Amino acid sequence: MVNRFAKLAILAASLMSGAALAQTPPTGQPHAWGIDFQAPATNKMADIESFHVMLLYIIVAVSVFVLILLIWVMVRYNRRANPVPSKTTHNTLIEVVWTVVPVAILVVIAIPSFKLLYANERIPADIELTIKAIGKQWYWTYEYPDNGNFTFDANMLSDEAAAAAGQPRLLAVDNFVVVPEDTKVRLIVTADAVIHAWTVPAFGVKIDAVPGRLNELWFEVPEPGIYYGQCSELCGARHAFMPIGVKVVTKEDYAAWVASQQAAAGIAPAEQTAALR
Repeated sequence: MVNRFAKLAILAASLMSGAALAQTPPTGQPHAWGIDFQAPATNKMADIESFHVMLLYIIVAVSVFVLILLIWVMVRYNRRANPVPSKTTHNTLIEVVWTVVPVAILVVIAIPSFKLLYANERIPADIELTIKAIGKQWYWTYEYPDNGNFTFDANMLSDEAAAAAGQPRLLAVDNFVVVPEDTKVRLIVTADAVIHAWTVPAFGVKIDAVPGRLNELWFEVPEPGIYYGQCSELCGARHAFMPIGVKVVTKEDYAAWVASQQAAAGIAPAEQTAALR
């Protein structure tokens, strides 16, 4: 019992000192003690986070206001403080206020939310790279139609292989989706058996992969880095073991990677169908 209390005391002291929270969290993946979104890697995710913060302020303000009203009513109008209750049945001002104020709050929420939905759903006309992702049981297959249509599979690494590769457990992959920095990328998503979902939280993107249907999303990452996601659809027994790894590299490194993939697939550079600008 003493040892248990001692451990609890040490844990509380470390939390109070901030040592556990002082570590810089890794980008593009979840981390210990994380209580908020991952650091945004795209402008759209930054906009989503800003909208979330605005909603949080509104929700807190409404909740505090309602709590104050409840406390005031319980104290001011209980049987002891107010033995003779009012016979009032209607109050025009109050009824107007409790109708107009919620409508105004909803309008304040709706305008930026519609803008955000439109910006995320509309695929830009100046897309520079298209990739196709196919959800399978239980791994991802990727095709690069703009670069000769080479294909590869991405499977989760074992815990030992992930540790050796310096990747996070249960998110590590044997093959990354490689994209160039500062490039508008369209991802076409489908599945071949059951419904999956392609999700990368740091990008602010999530879309269902449905058999027999093509869905699409887009993202643009301004800086190189490695970002992780997971299938977020209950797709079967190994649902929790379909990680997504995206490696953002410089355009020069991307060109070199494409050349190596084309060589491995026996694709001549002349067969490339679209050049990265």
